[in-house]
Amino acid sequence: MIIGVPKEIKNHEYRVGLTPAAVQEFVAHGHSVHVETNAGTAIGFTDDMYVSAGATMLNTAQEVFASAEMIVKVKEPQENECKMLRAGQILYTYLHLAPDPRQTELLVASGATCIAYETVTDNKGTLPLLAPMSEVAGRMSIQAGAHYLEKAHGGSGTLLGGVPGVAPGKVLIIGGGVVGTQAAKMAVGLGADVTILDRSLPRLRELDDIFLGRVHTVYSTSDAIEHYSSRADLVVGAVLIPGAAAPKLLNAQHIKAMKPGSVLVDVAIDQGGCFETSRATTHQDPVYIIDDVVHYCVANMPGGVARTSTMALNNATLPFGLALANKGAKQAMLDDKNLLNGLNVHKGLVTYKAVVDALGAQLNLEYCDAAEALSR
Repeated sequence: MIIGVPKEIKNHEYRVGLTPAAVQEFVAHGHSVHVETNAGTAIGFTDDMYVSAGATMLNTAQEVFASAEMIVKVKEPQENECKMLRAGQILYTYLHLAPDPRQTELLVASGATCIAYETVTDNKGTLPLLAPMSEVAGRMSIQAGAHYLEKAHGGSGTLLGGVPGVAPGKVLIIGGGVVGTQAAKMAVGLGADVTILDRSLPRLRELDDIFLGRVHTVYSTSDAIEHYSSRADLVVGAVLIPGAAAPKLLNAQHIKAMKPGSVLVDVAIDQGGCFETSRATTHQDPVYIIDDVVHYCVANMPGGVARTSTMALNNATLPFGLALANKGAKQAMLDDKNLLNGLNVHKGLVTYKAVVDALGAQLNLEYCDAAEALSR
């Protein structure tokens, strides 16, 4: 199979779909890999390194899309990239379709087979291709929050760790999954006063054991969200419903009641955001202020540490990518129900129910079971 790796074009996105080491793995399995020139140069993966790994370098994205049978990316395809896809081609990348009607419409029209990293599962029911970026984003959320709490950046001038004689800053983390756990590790490491809200009592027990009482674990209710957000210096939105639009857990009134100069970091922004006042921002222009509250809603947070993120992502995506290339998309997914769960669009059919639930009425979409879609 011919694998294509275009250069990412989203604002300040320097990650790349395949590292040279991953390219070498595909080549060792008998596949050809076409990489766009300078796809990984910004993070130290030079064209020469790709050539040494066995890749063929192409000058433009158009050439990559035209030649490849499977496109491997990091971020969702932008509009011009969607229009380069063709029927029968495989797209393997993050998609986040539920809050993105335009991308969904274009992928349906393309006739391509589109597999979303964020909905591939494992035998434990977790999301192995989302987890590494969730780990990165969770850790970055505290770094970003601490930065924007500084007075010069619009914050209240609060040091999360405090100092002897001065109380530490209060961090509220909504959601105790991968993002929330990693955020808590960073916040606890800085010496902050950390509270985690979650609706799973077993998960709250696990977190209490992990942190040995160094964080406050609280069952998440509307009252708890209102109470703790009004006292927080930093709130991290870390909720996830796989493949679906994020629920709005903080409304405009909650945010208006927060302390002036406090900071919101919405890690769920890829799925539409979990704060009512959230809108996607970029690394170039990462924050805005509403009601004296700083909002950090960068839609590709892990792109800020692109080298680490790329290597972590490739560690997770490579085995599934090799299966797709070795067996072909249809057989690979029929052989592996976890990979089948990653199928979102196939031959103009939407095969992930949460996407249809979010966009079906707007785009006149009907849900088709993934296995049934593959049989057509």
